[in-house]
Amino acid sequence: MAGKLTFDELKQAAQAGEIDTVLAVMVDMQGRLMGKRMHVDFFIDSGWEETHSCNYLLATDMEMETVAGYKSTSWEAGYGDYALKPDLDTMRRIPWLEGTALVICDVLDHQTHEPIPHSPRAILKKQIARLEAMGMKAFMATELEFFLFKESYEEALEKGHVGLTPISGYNEDYHIFQTTKEEDVMRAIRNGLNGADIPVENSKGEACAGQEEINVRYADALAMGDRHSIIKNGCKEIAWAKGRSISFMAKWSYDHAGNSSHIHQSLWSLDGEPLFFDADAEHGMSDLMRHYLAGLLHHASEITYFLAPYINSYKRFMEGTFAPTKAIWSMDNRTAGYRICGAHSKAVRVECRVGGADLNPYLAMAALLAAGIDGLENKRELEPEFKGDAYHGEGAREIPKTLRDAITELDNSKMLRAAMGDDVIDHYVHAGRWEQYEQDRRVTDWEVRRGFERA
Repeated sequence: MAGKLTFDELKQAAQAGEIDTVLAVMVDMQGRLMGKRMHVDFFIDSGWEETHSCNYLLATDMEMETVAGYKSTSWEAGYGDYALKPDLDTMRRIPWLEGTALVICDVLDHQTHEPIPHSPRAILKKQIARLEAMGMKAFMATELEFFLFKESYEEALEKGHVGLTPISGYNEDYHIFQTTKEEDVMRAIRNGLNGADIPVENSKGEACAGQEEINVRYADALAMGDRHSIIKNGCKEIAWAKGRSISFMAKWSYDHAGNSSHIHQSLWSLDGEPLFFDADAEHGMSDLMRHYLAGLLHHASEITYFLAPYINSYKRFMEGTFAPTKAIWSMDNRTAGYRICGAHSKAVRVECRVGGADLNPYLAMAALLAAGIDGLENKRELEPEFKGDAYHGEGAREIPKTLRDAITELDNSKMLRAAMGDDVIDHYVHAGRWEQYEQDRRVTDWEVRRGFERA
């Protein structure tokens, strides 16, 4: 695949003067890339073995402010270091940055060099290891939606991120003429990502003015998490270079559609057999697939926080917007929270439509796998298929309506505590509660408009 780099190839590129910078990055709680820009000579000499970061990077809010109350780190403990261990299998060229390569690092304890349990990549790796012990591996694909604006990031900041102008003036879902007008940015994104060892399938206009979607080829769960994080960072960097801006907010405007991150998932044997497929079964869905899907539904409320981690995330769940409100399953039905795609074929899979584009891919995929594994271990029975308009379905299981509800479900989840560990769940419960606390005490523009003269 274009863009993939071995360590020897990096050395050769450095000697040829093609690469002079290596981005050594970790992924934070919010799914963002954090790290250092190393000179390639230093990386080849010793940086490839290990580097360091402050451990506050897994204990901040969206504004990167330190948050009190975490067990893992604090002012009292002095905010020490993590060790960052580059995973050389993730090394790749970054075509949109001149002379640059990137490698993703695992986050380790500075003293013991054991993985930090609450680091997103470690959380996903733990669930992958559980599957491997059962003789299975997960393949996943995450779709990403975002809004593209005419303003640059600097102009958006000057406007307080209010009153931005979407790149198009009308719904551009599958619309070729409108998306032709945006090719300056979208072509650069497709080619840039493809050249960074991320095989792009397509981009398209989405179901609103200025909304885009990027789709890449499925991969094993860990590789997909890595791709997802690089895609988001790359889209923003490419848009910035073109004088535009992008938002992956789940719901940037009440009047516009939300941004989703649908997650497709299937299980395969370690020797490459599709375990979700049974040619003789209804819809081609094997018993194993039905147990897995039953686990997702049984624990749907408990895992919602990892699919919708912010106050804003819950504003996306609106009827008639292609964002789900019910955690039910249905065949090829875009009103359902869990949609079955590829029926009667080896590609049969579950598409979770609950997550927004603001999710952390490692956490979301880990939570889905943990719920699915529970369904396998307990041979949970799948409820009957839902048919019709799920927005108005009687008795259908509701997706939690607020962050506060989702945090309560997460905190009380015996399944996730067993799968991920109490310290991990407590860490993210604390993150969610801080998000809720910050929102509760902030004065909004809406409050000022309605209360300044009237109250």
